[in-house]
Amino acid sequence: MPVPLDWSEPDGPHIELAVIRHLASRPRERIGSMFMNPGGPGQSGVELVRGGGDDFDAWGGGRFDVVGWDPRGTEGSSPVRCFPSEADETTFWQGVTIPSTAAESEAYQARAVELARRCGEVSGKLLSHISTADTARDLDALRELVGDKQLTYVGLSYGSMIGQTYLNLFPGRTRAMMLDGIVDAVEYTTSAETRTADNVSSADEVFAQFVKLCQEAAAGRCALAGHGEPVAQRVETLFAMARRAPIPAPHADPPGTLSYGDLQMSTFNPLRLPLTWPQFAKDLDAAAGGDASALLTAARQMQSPAGFAGATTSAAISCVDGRARNPVSQWPQEIARFTAAGRLWGAVLGWWLWAPCAANWPADDADRYAGPWNAPTRTPVLLIGARYDPGTPYHNALATEKLLANAVLLTLNGYGHPSYQVPSKCIDQARERYLVDLVTPPKGAVCQPDQQPFG
Repeated sequence: MPVPLDWSEPDGPHIELAVIRHLASRPRERIGSMFMNPGGPGQSGVELVRGGGDDFDAWGGGRFDVVGWDPRGTEGSSPVRCFPSEADETTFWQGVTIPSTAAESEAYQARAVELARRCGEVSGKLLSHISTADTARDLDALRELVGDKQLTYVGLSYGSMIGQTYLNLFPGRTRAMMLDGIVDAVEYTTSAETRTADNVSSADEVFAQFVKLCQEAAAGRCALAGHGEPVAQRVETLFAMARRAPIPAPHADPPGTLSYGDLQMSTFNPLRLPLTWPQFAKDLDAAAGGDASALLTAARQMQSPAGFAGATTSAAISCVDGRARNPVSQWPQEIARFTAAGRLWGAVLGWWLWAPCAANWPADDADRYAGPWNAPTRTPVLLIGARYDPGTPYHNALATEKLLANAVLLTLNGYGHPSYQVPSKCIDQARERYLVDLVTPPKGAVCQPDQQPFG
């Protein structure tokens, strides 16, 4: 679908959006279309619907065409590019990891400056037209394209930011909006520093829950337990080992060593997926025993050229939504600030997402939206948040319920990012009742998960 590069110049240059539709399984009872975004920023809505269309069809009781799209600047929709070829991109990122030392940090700082320069050279004017507000305007054009008078939308993680922006730009055009894994719109748009500090602020608490549940698990259910010491002590010793010196990873391909930065990075995906915690515990336990092969393999996947490219796309969008206030040369103070907010992920997201914004990022979107966030909607917005969410802290959901003019928060008393990572019939029923009948749960409603980690 073609859309204007700059919505203030509708007759100017256009870009194309990749769009996919999964038809309603109950077409005779069809209500309309349900648009979905998986987050990121920068994840593919096309791949979300292609891979999970049947599951998301069930969310709306089979009564919606499920529509996904790649937001502008990502994947199949005029993606941000920072290198003239994949070979150049691979060369630039080959062997780069999250810094663990001052020397590595200085080198990464220089690399962030060079990355920003290259992105500006290759992507040019596109970088100033990929804000969340631009994407919200695209979403309204998609709504019009499918013939819906009002929008039904499901936003996951950063997708909740698209939703909040849309309903405040177009409050009268929202039929239903369900947001799961909530971004705090004020923290997100204020600056790259406030955004990053908020992003990393809950992972430590969730990791503490992981340790607690492991300690309490039945015998044989958690590999970190049963070594003659508390699980918390075994984990703390592992982190101390990695801070002192890299841990051997003899069975990684190729063999290598796990740095402290690698260890932090290796926790990023498992913490979001509670049903993988038994395997995560095995991998941590092996590293505590001197073999960090599994953790290094996970960290390498995140720190591959493709992984860094994805992080760059995410930064490109968020940098124009809320610019950095301080230059990347102030990394000692800023990385320390992020680490104080979240020891586990402070440096990871600081270098991944803050550093490019702080490296004289070559874009400024005059059409960005930074509030107010309290436009009234006829139907309440349904917010869903897991009590222990490492990616979008639960306090974001509490703040957003108060911030929006008309919203109801449904809490999952459990873990995961977003909440649907852990099955809950209670959530399933509330979700369908809202999307189909526009009925929200009562204020303060809490659902229990159907499964528990280490259960």
